[in-house]
Amino acid sequence: MHETGLSEAIVTAAVRRAAGRRVTGLRVRVGGHPVDPEVVTQGIQLAAAGTVAADAAVDLVLEPMTVRCHDCGRSGPVTDHLAMVACPQCGGVDIDVTGSDDVVLESITLDSVELGVA
Repeated sequence: MHETGLSEAIVTAAVRRAAGRRVTGLRVRVGGHPVDPEVVTQGIQLAAAGTVAADAAVDLVLEPMTVRCHDCGRSGPVTDHLAMVACPQCGGVDIDVTGSDDVVLESITLDSVELGVA
């Protein structure tokens, strides 16, 4: 599943950046294809179990692509995968889909107390 691999990659990057310190928060920007934010958030929490990112708060920012139809002139966000192949309003296939499909781990919040320090 797309969201599972995405979630695992996010946690891997956060753990690498944390360098052994406990992660208390993640801010992730997801552009492009529609994803279910609850599934991604749960996937991140599941992938983080047993790591320094376990129980980290997840701030997920979604930036959907935009579809513009040359037949009817409609322009709006892509809300599902079908909108990327046909206009949701008229069904026309003469469309442009624009936007970024990047996934960016924008920031991590680390616990101010270092692990292993007595």
